[in-house]
Order: sequence, then C-alpha cells, then structure tokens
Amino acid sequence: MLTVLDIGIGNIGSVQNALRFLGFEFRIATTSAELSDASKIIFPGVGNFFTASKTLHATGMVNAIRSKVLDDKTPILGVCLGMQLLADVGYEGGQSKGLGLIEGEVVPIELEDKALTIPHMGWNTVSGNSSALFDGIGDGECYYFVHSYEVKLKDQSVCVGYTDHGRGIVATFSKDQIHGAQFHPEKSQKAGLKLLRNFVELC
Repeated sequence: MLTVLDIGIGNIGSVQNALRFLGFEFRIATTSAELSDASKIIFPGVGNFFTASKTLHATGMVNAIRSKVLDDKTPILGVCLGMQLLADVGYEGGQSKGLGLIEGEVVPIELEDKALTIPHMGWNTVSGNSSALFDGIGDGECYYFVHSYEVKLKDQSVCVGYTDHGRGIVATFSKDQIHGAQFHPEKSQKAGLKLLRNFVELC
C-alpha cells in the first residue's frame, strides 16, 4: 500500500489532496507499525530539522524506516524537509541526526549575492533531470520551493536535478530506491503532479 508518513512536521493535506486527484489509494502512517505493509513511502515535511529528528528518534520511526527502505528495498520519496531528513545530519536548530539513507548533510543556504533572499521561496526551474521521477517531464520545468537549508551530497552523482538561486542548489536526488525533492511537487501544478505519478508508477 502506498503510504504517506506523518510525524507531525507539517500539514500533509496538500499531499493527500494531490494523491486523491491523481486517483491513488494510500494510507497515512503515524506509527512505525503502520509502515509494515508499505509498498512505497512518501515522506513530506515542513519545519525544523532538529525538532523533526527528535520526533523520529523518540517514536522509533528511524529503525522502522531504515528497515523498510534498506532491507525491504521499499521506494521512498522525501519532500522538502522530508528530503533533508533522508541525509546523515542536519544543522538547523543545532546538530542532529537524519535517517542516514543518503550520504550528505543539511546546511544553511549561503549566497555571495546578498540581493537574493533567503529563504529561497517561490517558483524556480529544475534542470539536469535524469531519473524515472522525471519521465515525460521536460528539462527546465518550474516547481515551487520554500527552504532556508540545502542538502550537500557526498556523492554528486546521485543528484539528478539542480535549481539556480545565485548558484546551483540540489533540487532532487535519486539513488536506487531512495528519492528526494527539495521542492513541493504537490504544489507544483502539472509537472509536480506528473512527478508524483512517476514515483508511484515507475520508481
């Protein structure tokens, strides 16, 4: 069963609405036990890395998610903060551990051009797309972003999409069954909905 992970780190209503619009059946998982029969996992999130990390570890979700993804090879799509939490460590609100599903760290966005605003918020293009997530989606489509921290990947080959906000920033990554999108596909109109469909049907 397609499963949307909800650990209380943001309103998941827009993701639910998008999946209903696309005609997919899904369930909401709020406990580790509810992940047991997940065939695919979408992990959305908005907010603070430190707080979310604390919740993940306190609820026992870390071991459950890692077992499903690494042992059972269950595909996962992290969205916004959900993507960042797939990394090893983050520094928002203090240093804390992520899920360790992708090698990298989550650091503040720092820009030389002080005329550019942080958070990076609004519509921006994504280029270099080279995974099944982007099947049938043209390069350079626009997606909706809102974030002040970015993922720095240890292995750049797993990055399949960049956005430009004064410089290249990781917008998406894919490594085997592990996928992340820094933008909000559920709020990104036609291209974002197509990406969600691709994850469910192709990944």
